[in-house]
Amino acid sequence: MSWLRRSPAFFVRCAELVPSPCCLAEFSVIGSRKRMVIGATGDKRTLVIRRLRCLGCRSIHHELPDFLVPYKHYESSCIEQATSEIATLTVAVDESTIHRWRSFVQERTTYWLGCLASLSTRFHQDPAGQPSFALQTAHQRIGHVVGNAPGWLARIVRPVANANCWLHTRFAFLSAFP
Repeated sequence: MSWLRRSPAFFVRCAELVPSPCCLAEFSVIGSRKRMVIGATGDKRTLVIRRLRCLGCRSIHHELPDFLVPYKHYESSCIEQATSEIATLTVAVDESTIHRWRSFVQERTTYWLGCLASLSTRFHQDPAGQPSFALQTAHQRIGHVVGNAPGWLARIVRPVANANCWLHTRFAFLSAFP
């Protein structure tokens, strides 16, 4: 990983005091780690993100900025653009990666919408009702709840990840393919 030594590191630190999603206790900083992020033009940057330990349940969390998706290397805007129903694509990425991203969004849409509905009920907010017509694509279903303006993926990731409901990516041996 020679790119880690050559590229400048950007330190990430949240200005908010966010409680642990597990037990709502405070966090203690226990260190940091490097995280690679790839932009729309294919440029690679290194972020230094803090590792946090919950003082209540002792679980470890990583403090990610809003433009990252857990377990993904590309910025959320890249994934948004590739999975949206836009004809022109300006992200420097392989077709196989775009296919994986589209499958990723398609497979998790129902789960994400369920998480967002549960969170809105938990915090006594009015969840978006079901539309009177049948929506067909994952992007249309998501757009009904969080809108389809730029940043829709970040509007899903932040509450779902902060509620400790983010699903870990599956390993190759757990895949449905033979």
